[in-house]
Amino acid sequence: MSPIDGPKSARESLNVTLIGTGTIGLSFAALHLSRRSGPAVKLTVYDPRPDLEGYIDKTLPDYLRSVWPSDSASRSSEQSRAEAPDVGDLRAAGRIAVASSLADAVQGADIIQEQGPEDVAFKQDIWAKIEPLAPPHALFWSSTSGIPASVQMARMQDKTRLIVLHPFNPPHVMPLLEIVPSPATLSLPHSSIMDQTIEYWKGLGRTPIVVKEEVTGFIANRLSFALFKEAAYLAQRGVCSPQDIDKIVEQSLGPRWAVRGPFWSYHAGGGQDRGLEGFFDKIGSTIQACWDDTGELSLESDGTDKETWATCLSKEVQEIYGHLGPDDLRKRDQALAKVLDITQGSQE
Repeated sequence: MSPIDGPKSARESLNVTLIGTGTIGLSFAALHLSRRSGPAVKLTVYDPRPDLEGYIDKTLPDYLRSVWPSDSASRSSEQSRAEAPDVGDLRAAGRIAVASSLADAVQGADIIQEQGPEDVAFKQDIWAKIEPLAPPHALFWSSTSGIPASVQMARMQDKTRLIVLHPFNPPHVMPLLEIVPSPATLSLPHSSIMDQTIEYWKGLGRTPIVVKEEVTGFIANRLSFALFKEAAYLAQRGVCSPQDIDKIVEQSLGPRWAVRGPFWSYHAGGGQDRGLEGFFDKIGSTIQACWDDTGELSLESDGTDKETWATCLSKEVQEIYGHLGPDDLRKRDQALAKVLDITQGSQE
């Protein structure tokens, strides 16, 4: 029986270990703890920082209030935030614990999820240490932004076991999870690892999408960075200010693509009879002209002391928006939740 899909009567809890407690780690901690279907999650957290318990007590509540389920259908409801439990109560109930060593953290785990530094050497080392310590049935997930599973598993014995689980920030709010297996895992005729991973996250209301090739940056980042590259190019060229480019996205592409993605949208734009083919016929020459005129930028230093375009643009954005604090991020997350309440329902 798998650790996830067994009947509720067969077990009372599902043991999840989180390694790394930055913003991504805490976001996932709240998600795991909010699980309602199936066995309750018992969360073990491991991070070498000395003030780990105090840090969790101080920072986790905000994440819990954002995701805690309530009887309301709205993920943005005040009721949901009011019902979120106290971290101390979760600890007293055995729902969350802090491990003092990696061995203690992974012992008895059903799921091990790592979101440590974006460093190849770190990830290869941590998984090489985890593999012999973890139960043979435990699922291995890495929440990396760009280091493929095939690279992370270089020192592991089982080259099919680890799966990249790439969230879109902030993951406690955004439903997307890119599931990126290595070629070795993808070549298996049937992978219970993949099935269990997808099933688990669907049970938490996420939208897992399987990426069938370890492309650089996965998919969501590539799409996002392609748009950001052109935005940065236009801003540094002086065509439009960063603030006005933000407004353009917020008042056009953002709302449209929140409801339906680019393929659906442009398919609709081509008309009822011809769809996307008609769209290409109508404005294909304009599309190609824009592609041909796309700006070229590089973040690589040329070795001189002169300010780069990125430095200048960063200073300009800082002057416009200033320092963004916890209240700014909280307001963003609440607004995102309201948008998702509407758009998720419109796609059903």
